[in-house]
Parts: sequence; structure tokens; C-alpha cells
Amino acid sequence: MIATVINVVLILLGSCLGLVFKNRISARFASSITFALGLCVLGIGISSMIGTADTLCVIVCMVIGTLLGELINIEKRMDSVGTLLRNKLIRGESNSRFVEGFVNCSVLFCVGAMAINGSMEAGMNGNYDILISKAVIDGVSAITFAAAMGVGVAFAAIPILFYQGGLTLIFSAVGQGMDPAVVTEMSAVGGTIIVGIGINMLGLPKEKLRVGNMLPAIFLPLAYLPLRDWLATLMA
Repeated sequence: MIATVINVVLILLGSCLGLVFKNRISARFASSITFALGLCVLGIGISSMIGTADTLCVIVCMVIGTLLGELINIEKRMDSVGTLLRNKLIRGESNSRFVEGFVNCSVLFCVGAMAINGSMEAGMNGNYDILISKAVIDGVSAITFAAAMGVGVAFAAIPILFYQGGLTLIFSAVGQGMDPAVVTEMSAVGGTIIVGIGINMLGLPKEKLRVGNMLPAIFLPLAYLPLRDWLATLMA
């Protein structure tokens, strides 16, 4: 939970800075920081990805997981949830940016691969690197959004506390009885997805990678490793 608390604190701090330095934050400053954070996210993803003990597991899970995600179109559905919340809550509040800031940033901070991957790493492995990196990114984003939309951005820290903190507790409980090899491969697959987030932040692909559609891959090692071991016994 400590990483989620840090996330909340940085969102609040970033919101305060955004309100204080309203209309004084240049696009050049925000862009440079985003690129720097993108490089850090890329490094974190690679460090998790190379921790695999079964490269084939990562490849198979990423391919099948991405196909499943594309079939369900998870990323589009996540975007639709955000749009639905925004339309429901902002309706009739066109003169106030409080609700707009709260809803937009709640969706931005909560919905994403880093929140899920980071909570999994924190809960199962006690590794807070991803969540703390996410906290820094959210804090920097909060500066820009608060400068534009006001104090409502700061209140987006509340859903983060319950959503991200809840996920961490769930993964902590579930992970206690899980095979360490499965946890290792789930982390490696999650790291691969984090690399995709870093690439998007750096603006490298012409078309943004739909990392949300890759999320099912994280859970496929739960099926892959037992199946691999079963096939190995048949061939022995």
C-alpha cells in the first residue's frame, strides 16, 4: 500500500503546483519531462521482461493474450467507460471544470496497464518500482491538468487510493499460494507490456500501441506453465 500512498501524495502535490503555477507551464517543459519518464518506464519494463526463465512462455502468452484482447477490444471498452463517466457526470456542469478535472484524471490515473502491472508486482513480489514510477508520471500529469482544470484534479487521488490499493491487496492475498515460477513469468509478461507503454510515451510508433489489449497476456502463465509441465511428463 505504501506505493499507492506515494501515488496519492504526488497527485496532490502535483495538483497544488499546477494551481500555483497556473498558465506558467510551457508545453516544452511538459514534453521534455514526458520523454524522460518514458525512458525510465522503458527501462523498468525491460528489467522485468529479462527476468523470465522461459522466453517461449512470454512469447506465447503475449501473442495469445494480445489476440484475445484485440478480439474483446479491451482498450476501446476502457476508453468507452471513461467517456461514459465523463458524459454522465459533466452533463449540466459546463460552467464548472471541477467535475471535468475529477472525472478525466480519475480515468487517466486508474485505467491503464501500469496500475494493474504495478499492483501485481507490489502485491506478489513486494516490488514497488512500477507503481512509484507511475506515481511520478501521475504527479507530473497532475501539474498540467490542475493548471488547466483546477482543484478537481486533486480529488482524483481518492479513486486511486481505493482502486490501486485494493488491487495490491487482492494480488497480495492471491499470490501467497501461487507457484513462484508462475509469478516470475507473469512479471516478465507484465514487463513486456510496460515496454509498450514506454514506447508510446516516447512517441516512437506512428500508430499508438494498444497496450490495453495486451492485458490478458499477464494471466496466461497460470495456464501455460501447468500445460507445459503436463506435456513434458507425457513426452518423458
